[in-house]
Order: sequence, then C-alpha cells, then structure tokens
Amino acid sequence: MSQFNFLNELTSAMTLDGEITRGPAPRWQKKLEASAMANSLNGSINASRSVLSMSYNTSFSGVNPPARTPRKVSGDTKCKKTPTPSKGTKTPSGGDRFIPNRGTSNFELGHYLIKQEQDKSENDDNDNSNNANKKTPSKVERQKLISDSLQVGDTKSTRILCYQNKAPAAPESHQNPLKVVYSINTPLSTKSGSRFIPTTSDRILDAPDIINDYYLNLMDWSADNIVTVALGNAVYLWNAVTGNIDQLVEYEEGDHACALSWIQDGQILAIGNNTGVVELWDCNKSKRLRVMDGHSARVGTLAWNSFLVSSGSRDGSIIHHDVRAREHKVANLNGHTQEVCGLKWSTDFKHLASGGNDNLVNVWAAVSGGTGSGTEPLHVLNEHQAAVRALAWCPWQPNLLASGGGTADRCIKFWNVNNGSLVNSVDTKSQVCALLWSRNYKELISAHGFAHNQLTIWKYPSMIKQAELTGHTSRVLQMAMSPDGSTVISAGADETLRLWNCFAPDPHTAKKASKAASKAKQSVFRQSIR
Repeated sequence: MSQFNFLNELTSAMTLDGEITRGPAPRWQKKLEASAMANSLNGSINASRSVLSMSYNTSFSGVNPPARTPRKVSGDTKCKKTPTPSKGTKTPSGGDRFIPNRGTSNFELGHYLIKQEQDKSENDDNDNSNNANKKTPSKVERQKLISDSLQVGDTKSTRILCYQNKAPAAPESHQNPLKVVYSINTPLSTKSGSRFIPTTSDRILDAPDIINDYYLNLMDWSADNIVTVALGNAVYLWNAVTGNIDQLVEYEEGDHACALSWIQDGQILAIGNNTGVVELWDCNKSKRLRVMDGHSARVGTLAWNSFLVSSGSRDGSIIHHDVRAREHKVANLNGHTQEVCGLKWSTDFKHLASGGNDNLVNVWAAVSGGTGSGTEPLHVLNEHQAAVRALAWCPWQPNLLASGGGTADRCIKFWNVNNGSLVNSVDTKSQVCALLWSRNYKELISAHGFAHNQLTIWKYPSMIKQAELTGHTSRVLQMAMSPDGSTVISAGADETLRLWNCFAPDPHTAKKASKAASKAKQSVFRQSIR
C-alpha cells in the first residue's frame, strides 16, 4: 500500500469514527491556537498602522518621506514568519503579554513631524518675546540663576549642616516664654552638678511710695530674719518668719531715710537720713538710741564693722563712727569728689571699698591694731565709665572685690585688692544696680535696670549665665540676702518686693556636710574620753 492510500484510509476512518471530544485538548493544539490568535492580532494592528501612515502621507502632501527599501522574504510572501531568536536570548512567554511588531512603523516620518512642531512652537515664543521686548533665558542661564539664588556663601569651605561649632546665641532682647513651663519640673541632677533654679519669685510684697533713686540704699535683711525697708517718709520692719509688719519710725514731711543697715548680730539698725545724720535704733524696743552727725548732706550708704559704722554722704566724704564712744567720729575719708553711693567692708574686715558718682572705686586698708581705716586710699580703681553703687566682696576669697557700673558703663569688674589689678570685666548690656555673692555656691547675682529689669545669676569664675529671674517691671533698686543664704529679696521701682529662692542648698551636699560634722564631733568626743 502506498503512503498516499494509507493517509486516505486514515482520514476516512477518522471521519467515520468522529473527533475525540473527551478530555482536555492536547498541548500542541493549545500552542497552535495561541499562535494563530497572536498572528491575527498583529496583522490587524499592522494594518491599522499602515492605514494611519497612508493618511499622514496624504494629509502632508508637501512632505517627501525618505524611500524605504522593501524587505525580501524567503518563501511565500503571504505567510510572514517571526524570526526565531538565537539560543543565547531569552524567548518571552506568550499569554496576555502584548509584543508589538514595529516593522511597519515609520520612525523617520514621526521624528520629522515632531521636530517641525518644536521648531514652530519656538518660533512662536520668539515672536511673542520680541513683541514684548523681553528676552527668554535659555536653559543654561536659568540653571545659573537658580544656583546663584540657592548658593549660601562659599559652598566649598562652608557646610550648611555643621555639628562641630555651636549654634549662634539668641539676641539679647529675646525672651523664651516657655522657659518656666519646661524648667519648673526639672529634676535636681547630682551627677552633672547642675541644679534647679526657679525663675519666678516665690513671694511678692507691696512696697508703695518707695523712692526711685539709684544712689540710695533703702532695704536690708538682719541676722534675726527681719527685713527693713524705707517707704516714703516711714521705715517698716517685716518679720520673714511670722509675716508681721511694724512701723519703726515716721519722719516729718520733707524728711526721709536714705540708707538702712543692720549690725552684724543683734537688733540695732543704723538709719542715714537726708539731713546728714546717722541714727541708731533698737528695733526690739522700737527706741532710738543716739544720733550721730558729721555730714553736710544726705547719707546714702552705710556699712558695719563690729562696733564701727561707716557712712557715705553726698558731700563726698566717708566718716567712721564708733558707737561705743561719746566722741563717735573716728576718721574722715575724702577720696571722692562726688556723692558716695556704695560702701562695703570685706568679709575679713581688712579692707573697705567705696564707690562714688565720680566713677571711682577706692579701697581703704584697715588700721592695724586700731579702729577704722587709713585716711588715704590703698588703691584708686578708675576703670568704670559711670557711677559705681554695686559692691560685693567674695566670701571664700576675701581679697576679691566685684563692682558694677551704671547706665553708661554696664560692666561687672573683678579686682584683686592685694595689688589693685583688674581680674576680669563682663559687659552685662544693662545698668548694674546691685551685686551679691552666694554663700552656698560659687555664683554671683546681679540686679539690673533697663531693658529687662532682671536678676542674673552668674557662674564664677567662668561668668556663664546660670539663670535670669524676671518679674520686675521697673529697675531693681537693691537686693539683700537671707541669713541662711538661700533667698534673695529685691526691691524694684515698680513698688514691689520680690523673694527669690535661688540659692537653696543642695540636699545631697547638706547630708554629706551633716555626716562629716557628726563624724568630726564623734572623733572629738572620743579624743576627750581618752
């Protein structure tokens, strides 16, 4: 049987028996159907593209697209076969992925038409810019303008984010309203050595009719915890323990107190008034003990040294009064040419510092084996540019003196009185009205006037600001410290007295000190037993 007859019989047998429809279609049949569908889809797309190409050619009659060389196809030209990829390339899988055939696309014509549209739009833009007499910057020029506007200094040497240098400080006029909010609950840190300093006053007292005079000293705090203050023509006593207020004396109209100062221990108060006399009062009995004259003008400042009280006057003189003797006048010092407004004995009572409206600070040496001091100043310090009222001696270094200048000076200066040299000078940016050293910490507090009327706590000797205590609406006239050294009271021209608990001792340090004291007492007791 020939091969042709065999195929005819096989075909007739299949026709008679019918097509097998049970079971899934074979794999070769699925591939065949998928390829047929892909070819039909590609053919329809290519036909549509050829029609679109012909429409482009007819619509743009003036365009002569470049001629294309027809492709030679081997075999039957009606049946186009997809070229078989090489073995090294990866054959893309079929399915729902569309793989277009761009053989019939005219890329040259499309590029030519797009180029024509770009040239036309640029010509239109140039015409519009020429009509408006404006020049459109090019892309390079535009980039240069943007880079110049964004450039910050020298970008090669300067870093925008730099963590090596500290951030610039805020201006002096800046105030942080949230400082109290986020610092009021700050815990006391013993590891870092920092401490909590309340920046708001602990208590506020009314002080009506207080005299707003930079050269007067109208407040003091005694060792028995009594605060005295002169309001108008009267002098009052306020008990800081019980809160009781008593009037000590009320002067006649036109007369008033200009200086107040407690003796170191006891209830004796010295009052200097505007007539030039110094009065001694026993505040426990509310009785005046004696009146000491000697000045021809008001007495604006007083300072005690045991039984010796020194007074400074507007006449430029300083007088030492021995309160035990009938002839109280011991010495008369004439080192200032204008009013003496600051007077302080050192903590070891070996030196007396005086400040005046003549911008001078004089240091007087105490007389050895006698009372008072020499009549010639030991040092004349003339570095200040304004009146010097604020004077304070360091408690742990008796030869160190701090002085503060007025509005034209605004500086706190530190002096070594052993040789009269200037140790340091700090510009506070505002009038310095008063100075106090802390007894519990190596710190200094200063009172200021315009513009913030604040109290500033400084770390010594670095003079770094620890805190600023604000609340007064006018300049702070004077400060005084409590007997235990924990609280400072300030008198302001806004007619208020404010108490600041800014030097409260560290409880951990206090415990250590009490333990050390108890051990020392035990050791002394044991030695006495032996």
